[in-house]
Amino acid sequence: MKAVVMAGGKGTRLQPFTASFPKPLMPLGDMPVLELLLRQLRGAGVEEVILAVNHLHHLIRAFCGDGSRFGLKIDYSLEDSPLGTAGPLGALIDKVGENFIVTNGDLLTTFDVKQLIRTHADRQSDATICVYEREVKIDFGLIQVDGEMNLQGYLEKPMSKHLVSMGLYMLNRDAVKPFVSEGVHLDMPELLLKLNGAGKKVRCHLQPESFWLDIGRPDDYSTAQKLFEERRELFLPD
Repeated sequence: MKAVVMAGGKGTRLQPFTASFPKPLMPLGDMPVLELLLRQLRGAGVEEVILAVNHLHHLIRAFCGDGSRFGLKIDYSLEDSPLGTAGPLGALIDKVGENFIVTNGDLLTTFDVKQLIRTHADRQSDATICVYEREVKIDFGLIQVDGEMNLQGYLEKPMSKHLVSMGLYMLNRDAVKPFVSEGVHLDMPELLLKLNGAGKKVRCHLQPESFWLDIGRPDDYSTAQKLFEERRELFLPD
């Protein structure tokens, strides 16, 4: 099994830290987020990883090397300019195998990747999107009105739930290949919508027992540091 890890982003939401430090190498205690992700992928049966790099790529190369210390074979794909969250696949699509994993390089989750691989195969999917149910709170009282601005309702700081993409996917090479081109910018939502529009099987996969944090958000990153320190076994059970 092979995986492509998107590790080229600038991490603008975590500046000024990421001005001189790539976001995938942001630490969780004594371990960078990227190392945790690589160890999780290896535990799920992944043997080869391609790191799509750009911003401060020399630091990522220096840290990961050839991947042998993680039990992996790691290769690199350098973007001359940012290609988006799916664009790097254009240069890699013939190197990834029939079905392959794509993940953001800053993914922090307890998601069972082995279950993802099984589900993708069992459902014969062309693309599987890993999703997480996130609560969104509005910190204001919402006013509901009719067409003439007459009050119809008043919602005080409502809470709603939405499925969000975690930045973890499993894709079928033959389904994806017609929609990617080397050196052409493409974001993952656009690719998935193209697949869906072409009648491909694009599924969503939810694991209610797992959790996910967006470490691009300072609040989530702070929570992640505390959680990893206190419950390391949740992320690395072995």
